[in-house]
Amino acid sequence: MKHFRLFTALLATSMLVAACSGTPGTSPSATNAASQSAATGADWPDKIVLGLVPSREANTLVENAKPLTDALGKALSDASGKTITVEGFVPTDYTGLVEAMNTGQADIGAFGPFALLQARDRAGAEIILQSVRNGGATYHTQWMTNDPDKYCDDEPTADADGWLGCNGTTDADKGPVAEDTVAKAKGAKVSFVEQTSASGYIFPSLMLINAGVDPATDITPIFSGGHDKSVIAVCNGDAEVGVSFDDARGIAETDCDVKGKVVTFAFSPEIPNDGWAVRGELPDSLKQAITQSLLDYAKTEDGKTVLNSIYEIDDLVPADLDAFKVVEDAAAKVEGAQ
Repeated sequence: MKHFRLFTALLATSMLVAACSGTPGTSPSATNAASQSAATGADWPDKIVLGLVPSREANTLVENAKPLTDALGKALSDASGKTITVEGFVPTDYTGLVEAMNTGQADIGAFGPFALLQARDRAGAEIILQSVRNGGATYHTQWMTNDPDKYCDDEPTADADGWLGCNGTTDADKGPVAEDTVAKAKGAKVSFVEQTSASGYIFPSLMLINAGVDPATDITPIFSGGHDKSVIAVCNGDAEVGVSFDDARGIAETDCDVKGKVVTFAFSPEIPNDGWAVRGELPDSLKQAITQSLLDYAKTEDGKTVLNSIYEIDDLVPADLDAFKVVEDAAAKVEGAQ
């Protein structure tokens, strides 16, 4: 009987302690978790801006990215215990997005590989993720022309998607392919994307230099401002040759017959894929939450669909910072040759 009275007293005491540890119907662990969540997000901003590198028309990018920004906002709101909105915007060029990160106008940025390094070096951004396409973390420049008789050593053939290519580009998955062929561009008008684009300027310029062609004086360079626009410039005849990522022909919105007129004839060596960075001044807990939220989103079916519609991304993985040295080396060689 004494033991029973002792047990009853202990039980009553424990119930009193439990009652004082949280609100009715809430366990201590749930209360602590809620408090921790609130503390974690206390210094997070109520609005976060996601900057998207302009690989295509700005309005199309923002519209396609809306499900991503909505999902990211929900994930961060759930993690912080307060409402956080995420907005997308597209600057006029790569440099504009780097500057937006530097001035705090953008908190997250999706960059090409060279612009990613510029965001790190000039804006103090932290590189967090890399894009995956076709199971790999690299891509290459594709060289295109509307004059296959000049640049093709064989008859152009169509790949499974109907895109024309020659010199082995139709069957190849990776570069380099037909590197020496770019020497034929000497004297031609060539459409680049912009000077901070790895696949749209840096690597093709290095290929020209290696082939004995000065990209500043031996050709007539134009800068289209977008990978899709470079495709369109070739299709419309505004340039005899153009460069873009492979395969930007799929995002070119034009009445011109891209499949009938634009032929790939060479690939650059492989380049580390584009990536994602966060503003360095953000709280560490927020940087970690953004990184994990993007990784989680990329694993969902909706996420895969949306990321593919934005940049033809299949998945996201933690960034391999060492892999970007090849981009730094290429940029240094091009700058040194100018």
